[in-house]
Amino acid sequence: MTQEDQPVREIRINPVVPGESVLIATARGMRPKKAEDPPPRDDRSCVETCPFCRGNEHMTPPDISSHTDADGWKIRIVENLYPVLGDDRDGQGLSLGLQQTIDGYGRHEVIIDHDNHGIALHDMSSSHIALLFDAYRQRMQQLYEADRRLRYVLVFKNYGPAAGGSIPHTHSQLIATPVIPEHVHREVQDSLAFYTRHGRCIFCALIDEALTFEATIYDRASGEVKRRIDVGQYVVERGERFIAIKPFASRYEWELHILPLAHEADFLNATREDMADFARVLRRTMARLDAVLGGVQYNYFLHSLPHDPGCDRCGDSYHWHLEVCPRTSIPTGFELGSGFFVNTVSPEDAARRLREAVID
Repeated sequence: MTQEDQPVREIRINPVVPGESVLIATARGMRPKKAEDPPPRDDRSCVETCPFCRGNEHMTPPDISSHTDADGWKIRIVENLYPVLGDDRDGQGLSLGLQQTIDGYGRHEVIIDHDNHGIALHDMSSSHIALLFDAYRQRMQQLYEADRRLRYVLVFKNYGPAAGGSIPHTHSQLIATPVIPEHVHREVQDSLAFYTRHGRCIFCALIDEALTFEATIYDRASGEVKRRIDVGQYVVERGERFIAIKPFASRYEWELHILPLAHEADFLNATREDMADFARVLRRTMARLDAVLGGVQYNYFLHSLPHDPGCDRCGDSYHWHLEVCPRTSIPTGFELGSGFFVNTVSPEDAARRLREAVID
């Protein structure tokens, strides 16, 4: 057995959120498991009953906004019929000893990504993906400007049943909240702490490492070199303005992050030129995932600087990005009970396989 074939058992610390640990345990990948079937492509069998298909607009709430061409709408944004937040009360909260609540005020909206019911993201044109993300940006801007109570707008996509997708027609969602979500809060605070110590953005430092550095891993007991890693091997796709990177401490086997190469904290500042390059990188990245995994089911979520007075000084320390998390396994009792993520595929091997994938 070669060194490359040896099982990897490591605890890796997330450099952005140091309190988050990932167990890389490649031998666990040999366990028997049954994955859910991927969503069918270009499935038109339920077009008459699908509330998101063209012609069934009466089955959804009225458009909040839409993007159209000569043939009709291409993207629609509507209210979610089953919102997790959405009332218009001024949340005063309630305190009962140690138990506290605040009213579930906010917005929950659905973005119908495309008029083609079953189209996959990598089968969309780059221009359409750019239009989609610009629709996100415009709606986020509108919500922040319309209601100063909103502190954060999270855009996310659940694609396929394994990722929590309940309607097969391609769509994403937007939830605006009066509080900053915990995962985003930790990223913002820990990146600010890094900036305070080192005078630079942690995300920019990681991008520089991905492009230029090499790393050496030593045996803790003997001090001998275990293996050397070309950190650049974590780069999966690169454009003129954006880069797709496999995180060193990947929580999910095929997780990827897409970041702007130039420092920018707020997604709302993205230009048309930015969106065009971002769309090309995202489409090619998703094509690589599909080529390796086939019918990949995934979540993605957009992390940007919160619009909160407490984050006013975080523009130099934070860096907006898209996290793409394919769902190829189900969290176990150990993960749920411990807070550790368990990744059964070496991030180095995953990045190599994605880079080598043949795509159009």
